[in-house]
Amino acid sequence: MAASEVYEFGAFSLDVSERRLSRQGRDIALEPRTYDLLVGLVRHAGRLMTKRELLDLVWREAFVEDGILSVHVSHLRKLLGDTAGGPAHIETVPKAGYRFIAPVTRREPMRHPGVIPNGATRPEVHELVGRGRDYLLAASMHCVPKAVAAFREAVTLEPAHAAAHAGLALACCALADLRLARPGDAYAEAKSAALRALAMDDTNSDARVALGAVLFLSEWNWTAAERCLQRALELNPDHTEAYLLYGRLLEALGRLTEGLQMKLRALERDPKSPLVHLQIAMSYWNQREYDAVINWTNKTLELDPRHPHAREFLAGAYLHMGDIERHFAENLRHAELHGVSVEALAPLKRVYDEGGRRGIVRYVLEQATKQPGMPPAMLAVHYAEAGELDAAFAHLHRAIEGRDPMLVHLAVAPQWDPLRHDPRLADCLGRMGLPAGVER
Repeated sequence: MAASEVYEFGAFSLDVSERRLSRQGRDIALEPRTYDLLVGLVRHAGRLMTKRELLDLVWREAFVEDGILSVHVSHLRKLLGDTAGGPAHIETVPKAGYRFIAPVTRREPMRHPGVIPNGATRPEVHELVGRGRDYLLAASMHCVPKAVAAFREAVTLEPAHAAAHAGLALACCALADLRLARPGDAYAEAKSAALRALAMDDTNSDARVALGAVLFLSEWNWTAAERCLQRALELNPDHTEAYLLYGRLLEALGRLTEGLQMKLRALERDPKSPLVHLQIAMSYWNQREYDAVINWTNKTLELDPRHPHAREFLAGAYLHMGDIERHFAENLRHAELHGVSVEALAPLKRVYDEGGRRGIVRYVLEQATKQPGMPPAMLAVHYAEAGELDAAFAHLHRAIEGRDPMLVHLAVAPQWDPLRHDPRLADCLGRMGLPAGVER
């Protein structure tokens, strides 16, 4: 029989053989990974445990960021009663790791009554998570905020429910994607929620997808994002959003054919999703096959006539095909469907009648000067189309500094073609870690 392994520190007892932490005779429920982290720290009490050592100890076969350690350590500190002013149990060694600083003794095990079990998920939490998931799959400007609200309520009701945190992470990514919230803020909340979900259940594929989205769209950590999405698909080979996001990532890296193939796998799993159809349209957009863009965008509109981005893609395809009349008509239709009155559109129609597309671009830039607020990335696109490349690159540099998620397809998307022959673009791509020469 293996020797008993029981440690005492202050009012706490840690029985390793029974996987039990107790305080004054009352057991405390811990998530498995949190428990394993505590055991590793206590076994090496008084010694600095580096982040790498702890990750290798607790997550031997899984790829995780070291940020997940801070989530677990924070939870342990709350359970152990540590305060920000002076930790009594776990010390942070900046940029290095953690040290268990409480005096520890080892003794023979004692059995304690009063186990606090992990409670079963409440039915209303299941219902909220399911509702949030339905809202999220709609991929609509009107539904995504409802998804966020549902997941937040689920997290409030049951803070230890991994699926609720993972759903919230995905919903915050969708907020950023639709620009319904500041991308930096939305992605920060998404990352926090994803890490919390993985701290509770590192096999949660939704949390992996959300973390992959943050690494890809916000942090531009292409390698880590790819590994995260690969892991998500290992855990759930039918995860539609994982295939879509992985396809977008491959395209950003210039692997256009692979990206489209990945999105077609998503279509096999969810053939009635407007989001999937529009993402396939985006693949053809990056390949400059505008007839196919129109075809797949119209399929999107058949499934969701009010989809927030479909008519924008349709208008863009007509623009690049040289059909300016239909380009402008689709832009007007898009504005009307989203509540812009005919009267409000009248000045734009006059500008178009007098100056065509070039007049519209100048008008948009003039309005942006009078009413600041347009994202630098959009300003860069408009100045590039107007032929004012110095201004375009000035705004592009600002967008890079702000890590605007719109820039992830800078190496491949046609809206950036006016800048392709300027050596400054290669410098921008280099700053982002993106390839300068890509498949066409």
